[in-house]
Amino acid sequence: MRDASEREYVDYVTGRLPALRRLAYLLVGDEHRADDLVQQTITTLYVKWKRAQAADHLDAYVRTMLVRTHLDERRLAWARVRLFQKVPDPDPVEEHGIEDRQIVRAELARVPRRQRAVLVLRFCYDLPVDEVATILGCSAGTVKSQTSRGLATLRRLLDERGFTRHPALN
Repeated sequence: MRDASEREYVDYVTGRLPALRRLAYLLVGDEHRADDLVQQTITTLYVKWKRAQAADHLDAYVRTMLVRTHLDERRLAWARVRLFQKVPDPDPVEEHGIEDRQIVRAELARVPRRQRAVLVLRFCYDLPVDEVATILGCSAGTVKSQTSRGLATLRRLLDERGFTRHPALN
């Protein structure tokens, strides 16, 4: 990269890093995995920076890269390598005095990955169906069905936990 182009890349990534980490965390539910996902995305962005700069909406382009990296991660061989015989139990969640969003976030992490991506993009980022479809590389109908299935899964998980406070999820 040329110096000016590299400086633009560094400035862009520095400015957008908090937003990228927030999206990655919502998708994976773990700070360390979110950092890995962001690192992988910004590394790819560095390689494709010239093409990315030509995008009509750079933030949307990078957000799409991050979500697709997340969705593709399961297909890669290294993602199947486990350091433990079984997945560690999630941190215990106290039922008394915990905020609703912590409970919803914990259960959102259990929703299947593609459905979780749709729910995060639709409801946390308030993106329209067509934009989510573009990011995920699927049809608007698929986004709608994944939204419906994702919400049903999230409702079921919350019901199993006895959580029924939020009217939007009931």
